[in-house]
Order: sequence, then structure tokens, then C-alpha cells
Amino acid sequence: MSVGIVMLVHTALGRAEQVARHWSQAGCPVVIHVDKSVPKRTHDAFVAALSNVPNLAFSRRYRCEWGTWGIVSASQAASELMLHRFAEVRHVYLASGSCLPLRPVQELIDYLAARPRTDFIESATTSDVPWTVGGLDEERFTMRFPFSWKRNRYLFDKTVQIQRKLGLKRKVPNGLVPHMGSQWWCLTRQTLSAILQDPDRSTYDTYFRHVWIPDESYFQTLARQYSINIESRSLTLSKFDFQGKPHIFYDDHLQLLRRSDCFVARKIWPHADRLYQAFLTDAAGAMKKTEPNPGKIDRIFAKAVERRTRGRSGLYMQSRFPNEDWENGVTAAPYSMFQGFSELFENFEPWLAKATGARVHGHLFAPDKVQFADGQAAINGAISDSAIARDYNPSTFLTNLIWNTRGERQCFQFGPADNQEINWRVAKDPNAQVSVISGAWAVPLFRSNRNFMDLRKIAATLQKVESEHLDVLRSPYTKARVRIWTMAEFIEAPMEPLQGILDEIGQSNLRRLSEAPRMVDLKGFGQFLQNLKNQGMHPYLMGDFPVEHGAVPTHKPPRKPYLVQ
Repeated sequence: MSVGIVMLVHTALGRAEQVARHWSQAGCPVVIHVDKSVPKRTHDAFVAALSNVPNLAFSRRYRCEWGTWGIVSASQAASELMLHRFAEVRHVYLASGSCLPLRPVQELIDYLAARPRTDFIESATTSDVPWTVGGLDEERFTMRFPFSWKRNRYLFDKTVQIQRKLGLKRKVPNGLVPHMGSQWWCLTRQTLSAILQDPDRSTYDTYFRHVWIPDESYFQTLARQYSINIESRSLTLSKFDFQGKPHIFYDDHLQLLRRSDCFVARKIWPHADRLYQAFLTDAAGAMKKTEPNPGKIDRIFAKAVERRTRGRSGLYMQSRFPNEDWENGVTAAPYSMFQGFSELFENFEPWLAKATGARVHGHLFAPDKVQFADGQAAINGAISDSAIARDYNPSTFLTNLIWNTRGERQCFQFGPADNQEINWRVAKDPNAQVSVISGAWAVPLFRSNRNFMDLRKIAATLQKVESEHLDVLRSPYTKARVRIWTMAEFIEAPMEPLQGILDEIGQSNLRRLSEAPRMVDLKGFGQFLQNLKNQGMHPYLMGDFPVEHGAVPTHKPPRKPYLVQ
């Protein structure tokens, strides 16, 4: 007894010739179907090249377009010729011209000889499989598809839309339960001949001729009618990506293919010389005899699909860059944004850097330039301090900064005078820690030497901008960790919020905070706010700030704050 190989060939005929000789040399009869779209001259040269190969035949040619009936017709014609001409064949193995045997053919022959009544064909109902791609599950069996999905996509979609609107449905032939699966099967002579010689074959062929992608359902459905013992799996390693397109194997997949323990793999790149040389000529290096187990490499493919579709956190891929919220993580690492702290405290940035060990920047989104830590003109990733380059895409500037400084906590200052385009990006980022002292922007105005009318206009503008930013931070769509204090409540007891901020940053080996940064002199600040009110501008973001604050620092050297444990 032997195994007959049916090959469906449409391209890379040189490789198909090489594989056909390999099958034949191992004693397997071969029947080849050449796609009718292959030019006659190319076809004739291919036939002539294989004319000296014993037990090899060519079947009637059909045009094999993806998703159409032609592939089934080609499989039927080649299988009929195989059963008619080679009586010793017990199993018929359907393969393509891009399939490559991974193990010695004799192992496949022995494996099937030990299972003379077993059909290997993936066959499952649409309700049992999650891998149908294209939006058509049961509908592919109840609608008509007279147009090619690839050549006439508009007409294809239009006919589907019309049939859905009118509620048109086809009747499934009596006794059939539609099944789906890989088109690469291995059937026994008994099962295959029963399918091809069925008295109702014309009825079945008429029905499946207008099913979408019939090569994945015709044999899969009819095998259930006649098979004595079905193993719902393919002996061919065939992997597909998230779009339903087959993975192509290259030379660097050699060890991966060896680990699969499968008999045959598709789809092999025609120029993968190393693969063809290793598997077709290196009998000594063949894989050990074991049960085919493509699941051993499923984890690798799953990771590849995840990397392709989701990418890495904070790293934006070209495929989804223009699409909002398609990213796998807004940024690559946690970071902190402080609003109002550098205005309220003297030398806040060096104090925070010393207390946490993080890299603390100034106002990264200041109007004039990017204020990197230590006055740097550029930072990791060749990110410059140019405001023009930053403002071309502020959100990307931030994500690039966090990506290129992974492993080091980044902190930066922000305020209502800065570029506000990143507000939503930061608010929707789970990696962001946002701490805001509302109204602290008024402190630099209070300490400036400017005309009061100008200060009033600036204060009104800054308060409006900060109020809108606070609305964003309080939005139900916000995913960042946000803490907001009014200036009045913060300066009443600054130690507790400062300690909470340091704890959130999470640097190790931190002792309890015993010294706070030096607060600026706020004597007269309450009166400044009252003057704004008197001029018709209501500064409400600072909270209930008294005209004379009792805890305002004096000119005497302040005592260091301390905690009672």
C-alpha cells in the first residue's frame, strides 16, 4: 500500500518539480494539477521536465482563483485520476506546490499504514471555530456568491448587502451539516471515492459552487457523511495571521519547522534554499519519529501575532499610528507631571531629583523651548529642545521621550502657559501620575514687576486655561492617577501630599520625608488676589485664600518642618 500525492500548482514551478521528484523517489504516486492561468509555454516546459518521473500524471486543468469553485474542481479531477490510475493507493494526500515535506516520506507512509481507516481532515461547524475571517460564518452557506471577492469586491459586497436586506437564503441539501476546516487533507480511498462517486454529487456540487471559499467546506462537510474515523486535524503545518493570510516560512524558520514534528509544511518561500536543501536532501538530519504536534510552536506564532497587532507598550507602529486609541499602552513607562509645584517652591526640581533619584525636567512644553533637566539641549533618542520640532506633534514628543528613557523615572513641570495639546493624552494614560496645585500660576505674577492691568488680563487667561485642563483631569475617561489640591489647602499642610507623591513614585529605600522644599515668600499674596477681585477678575482656583495668611513665611529664617512619629 502507498500514499498518493495530489499537488495543486500555480507558481514557482521549479520548486514544485523538485518536490514532486522527492515524493516520487520515495515511492509515492503523484498527480499534479497546474492552474489554467499558467501560460501554456510555461506549462508545457514543466510537463516536459517531469516526463522522466515514474508514477506521475497531470490532471485536467481548471482556473483556480482564491475563494472560488475552481480549487474544488481541480482537487476533484486530480483525485479521480489518482484513484483510477493508481490502484495501490490507500490514502490520498492533498498538497500545494509550495508545500515541503519536513520528514522522510517513508515515515508518513508508515504513519498512515498504521491507521488504514483514519481520515485526517480538519472539520468543524462554524459555531465551533473562532477563526473565520471576513464577517461571514453561517451566511457563507446560506447566500450565493457569484462574484469573486478579489476581482469584484464591490459586486461581492453589494450582492451580500442585497441578500441580507431582502432576507434571501439558500437551502442546505438534506442531510448535510456544513463544516469548515483547512483545505489540506489526507483521506482514505474509501472515503474519497464515496465523495466523488456519490449519486447526489451533482446536487452537492451545485450547492457548494456558490458557497464562499468552498475548498474549506466541500470535502470537510462530505467527509462527515462517509468517514468511519475522522481525526479533525491536518497533517500539514499551515499557520495563518490575524487577517486570515498564511504565514510564509523562510530560511530562518528552519529550527522552528524541525520543532513542529509535522510531516509537511506550507507555505514555503520559493527562494528558501536552505529549507529545501535541509529537508529534501538531508535524510540524516531528519526529525525524530514522533506524533505531529504543531501546538509546540503555537505559542511562538501567538506571540508573533500579538507583536504584529498590538506591538510594544508606548511604541507606535505605522499600521495604527493614525488611529486614536489603537495603541498598546499610551506610553512605555510610568512618569510624573507636576503643575504648580515649581511656582510654589524654590528649587523644587533639584529637591525632587535628590529625594527620588528620578530625572526631573522643567517645563517640557514651555512656549520658548523644551526645558530638559540640567539644561540639556538634547536627550536620549536625539530629542532636541526645539519648541518648533516639539509642537509639530506634542503627543508623539512625549511618547518618544518616555520610550527613549525607559528604566529611568521621568518627571516634568507643566502649567497653563504651556502647550495644552497633550492634556488628553496624559489624562488617558494609565502610566501618568499627575499632581496639581491649582492656582499656583498666580505666584509668579504676584512676584513679577508688571503693570497690574496686564497682570489681570494674564491671570484671567491662565485661569481659564487651567480650569479647562482640570475639567479634562476630572473626566470619567481619565485613566491617569490624578491628585488636585487648591493652593490654599496645600500650603496648610504640605508635608502629607509631598510624602504621598514620593510614595507614588515608588523609589526604593525612601525614608519618611523629614524636610520639605523651601516655599516662596507669600506675604502679600492674599492682598494681591483681593486686588484682582476688586478689578473684576475672580481668582477662584486658589481656594479660600485669606487676605493675610497665618502660615505665610516671614523674613526670619524658617524652621525646618518635622514630623512627630
